Amino acid sequence: MKEGKRLEWILECLVHVIGRVAVKLDEVQEVVGSGEKQMQAFNLCDGSLTLTALAKKTGLDAGNLSRSVDRWVKSGVMFRFEEGKEVRLLHIYPIPAIAPKRPKSRRKPRR
Repeated sequence: MKEGKRLEWILECLVHVIGRVAVKLDEVQEVVGSGEKQMQAFNLCDGSLTLTALAKKTGLDAGNLSRSVDRWVKSGVMFRFEEGKEVRLLHIYPIPAIAPKRPKSRRKPRR
């Protein structure tokens, strides 16, 4: 692994670890919103996509996505890196898919 790529990978790991300690999952979900496309867009922000590519991949309107990204950055759940005219986005950590809840059992607990 090249030294620059390794350093980039280590920094990304640090962002995720510190993010999990600093911001609880329910707070991140509240900021991102409950829309499926919004959550998908947020989770795709791993630093590899530009804002334009992200809009195309998710099917979200670029203007609405840009406003969402601004809100996420201001709320501290995402970082924005600018490379010339390109903007790359990195979330503090992806929101995991939530497993469906099981129905509660009506049985009495064993003694």
